[in-house]
Amino acid sequence: MGIMESPAGNYASSWFDVQNVPTNYAFPEKDRPGELPPVCLTLPVIDLGNATDADLVNQILKASQEFGFFQVINHGVSDKLLGDTSNVFKDFFEIPVKDNSNSSGKSNWIYVSSTSFDRDGVHLWRENIKHPCNPLKDCMQQWPENPIGYRDVVSIYLSEISKLGTMILDLICKGLGLEVGYFNRLGEVELLSANSYPPCPDPSLTLGLLRHHDPSIITILYQGNVPGLQVMKDRNWITVGAMPNAFVVNIGNQLEIFSNGMLKSVEHRVVTNSSEARLSIAAFINPSPDCIVEPAQALVTELNPARYKPTSYKEFVYINRALGNHTKTLQRE
Repeated sequence: MGIMESPAGNYASSWFDVQNVPTNYAFPEKDRPGELPPVCLTLPVIDLGNATDADLVNQILKASQEFGFFQVINHGVSDKLLGDTSNVFKDFFEIPVKDNSNSSGKSNWIYVSSTSFDRDGVHLWRENIKHPCNPLKDCMQQWPENPIGYRDVVSIYLSEISKLGTMILDLICKGLGLEVGYFNRLGEVELLSANSYPPCPDPSLTLGLLRHHDPSIITILYQGNVPGLQVMKDRNWITVGAMPNAFVVNIGNQLEIFSNGMLKSVEHRVVTNSSEARLSIAAFINPSPDCIVEPAQALVTELNPARYKPTSYKEFVYINRALGNHTKTLQRE
């Protein structure tokens, strides 16, 4: 497998239906993933249904400090709902023409094709849909009408994710010594982003997502049975294993700030593979746009002063978008 010149028009069937990676999908040497590392077996897997709160608190804080990531099982979201939601998104990405024109004012979602992203002339090996989720009852009325059932299935999924997020954040509150509910009153599931990563003839040349940090409080990711997420650990990329019906949870920039640096937002990216299509569904629990993000006062003392400057969430996002979403800017004191 190698690189081929970019075709002048569309591919014969789908953009990814090629024998070699087109030049406009092959990243420069310094950005290529190269030979992919083996799946990491040490990323913590936390069983939410088979431990005391005290044990869960200790496991989550340890994982958040060491990796910035962990997986959860026995989380209360049914296997059937996970299957139904996955199938809805798979059906969506198979629709030939995805029209989300906002000219009618009736849609609030964005479809991103593989050519929508362009970094120095290079495209990501993925397709994406994203849309707001809060308030859920209002937002869902403007989501895609096709495939049939999209709105009903995805809204139920997000309701369950919201419950899971509340559980995890309450456990984090207990671990940090904050009042239970501290984060839940500051943030909601504000954004959903689903990605389709088709098989790639040479994964060593391409990327599904660039290295980045999430600007969320936490992100809850479902990646099905196909790995592709990589996390930076000790200056090396590790590949997160894909456990059936598990969720990957990661600490976002805002939680690093709220915790005054006790928990870390960690850089991550997505790689492709040559044999299987991969679907991921990410739900971002974000502060409201006008929320002032700063270290929790209970965590700031004379011996442990505030490490980050207060800023509104919308200003934080604006600054990072201006710099490029692969960059993390935390305004430290």
